[in-house]
Amino acid sequence: MIQDLLFGETAAHAIFILAAAIALGASLSKLKIKGVSLGSTWILFVGLLFGHLQMGINPAVLSFIKDFGLILFIYSIGMQVGPGFFSSFKKQGIGLNLLAFSVVLLGILTTCIIHWVSGTNFITLIGVMTGATTNTPSMGAAQQAYADLTGTAEPTIALGYAVAYPLGVIGMISAIILLKALFKIDVEKEDAALREALKEEAHTADLLTVRITNPQIDGRKVSDVGRLINRSFVISRIMHEDNSVELAEAQSILHKDDRVFIVSDMSDTEAVVAFLGVPVKMDYEDWEEKNKELVSRRMMVTNPNFNGKPLGNLHLRSRFSVNVTRINRAGVELVATPSLEIQIGDRVTAVGTEMALQDVSRMLGNSMKKLREPNIIPMFVGILLGVFVGTIPLHISGIPLPVKLGLAGGPMMVAILISRFGPHLHMVTYTTISASLMLREIGISLFLAAVGISSGGEFISTVLNGGYFWILQGFLITIIPVLLIGFISRKWLKLDYFSMMGMLAGGMCNPMALAFINSSSPNEQASVSYSTVYPLTMFLRVIFAQILIILAI
Repeated sequence: MIQDLLFGETAAHAIFILAAAIALGASLSKLKIKGVSLGSTWILFVGLLFGHLQMGINPAVLSFIKDFGLILFIYSIGMQVGPGFFSSFKKQGIGLNLLAFSVVLLGILTTCIIHWVSGTNFITLIGVMTGATTNTPSMGAAQQAYADLTGTAEPTIALGYAVAYPLGVIGMISAIILLKALFKIDVEKEDAALREALKEEAHTADLLTVRITNPQIDGRKVSDVGRLINRSFVISRIMHEDNSVELAEAQSILHKDDRVFIVSDMSDTEAVVAFLGVPVKMDYEDWEEKNKELVSRRMMVTNPNFNGKPLGNLHLRSRFSVNVTRINRAGVELVATPSLEIQIGDRVTAVGTEMALQDVSRMLGNSMKKLREPNIIPMFVGILLGVFVGTIPLHISGIPLPVKLGLAGGPMMVAILISRFGPHLHMVTYTTISASLMLREIGISLFLAAVGISSGGEFISTVLNGGYFWILQGFLITIIPVLLIGFISRKWLKLDYFSMMGMLAGGMCNPMALAFINSSSPNEQASVSYSTVYPLTMFLRVIFAQILIILAI
């Protein structure tokens, strides 16, 4: 029985070997040498050992496990960072993609220089390059391009990939550790500085009191004032000259010298204040003291019927005399304008009487239990669409063969789009952090174990028969671009450590490096940076692999 479990061909054997590799590798990931741990990369090394010991798995099964694990990992990353992807792309996405593009070009240049200096067959070096960058889709694209052009297969492409792959992982992680030591990075200080910067960005809403001095507003309704100035703001409460306080409804009348409590987008605050009157020093607590009947509450949107609906369509003012002032989404404060589309998981800040707020709370759901329930339909619909998108051939002028995004690029792009725009289609895309992390870790663990087991059988024999030279070449193709672009990013461009690491891992299309970074990172900035550059670099590596094959032949 033990013989069948270790060296058999059954499903039980495959599950036993995978579980053993992941369990042992995950246990070793807890080890630290001088404070440094290789994290989940240990699963790859255990897989290599199992493969060398002939504890292999059926190649078709292993290929499925590897691809499915990568899809789960990439898709969960895309879903997690998707909501902030477009905003991050606007802020620094172009710069990050230019740096990642430089990583790709520098890797190709290094490959060409090694060919000219060493005389190693260029076709083989292309395979080594795909392994050094741990990019399975580009290796597959290179193989397909060679077969389409010559009508025969070239085994050294896959062999060079397999031999260079393990040290490609080690080289990438070594470069990360070296950059951290070179710039004397203190992770805790770096995280504190980043959180402070993100905190400032997150507070996009200003809360302040304004005394109305504009005579054009005297006697007008609150709804009219909003139309007079094309700015993003909400009037929450009104304090009249007799110090009486009322909830600001659409039909409420404003008078000169009234004080109003407003919530405004930070970019519009100056214009709104100038239009209404003059700012008054009056804290939020002061408003609470002035009227005990009106209270402020935060509640969660968990009712799927309101997912993707504009806030104005809920008619909370007219139905409950409740005023929504702001909405917190993924840590970002948003001004509660009528056109803002609410999503499952939003935290709504509303003002009204206690009874009215209880009614609104029941209407919105406000149930943490509902948020904890897994919602797998959007996930598998997204994976389905992602695989489909990844297989679509893209015809590019000047390239005789179509290119594809593959099983990694397609799901990543679809996950980003669904997590960002899914609520517009009334799709519930909310996932708890713990569920997302579990999905991500299962995916990368399956992927690493499968890669190690599939490469382990030929790894030692190839190294002993001269393949060590390919390993050294692959190591140079890995480490030179990462160190050079990393040095430029930090030294001259002053990129924060987490964004730099995520960009480098994404530029190399290296999910193992991202897993290593995440294991020692106190925030998700590396994942955001990774997903910002990954779609473009994956596309470029697939294209360039085919172009290099065409030029070599």
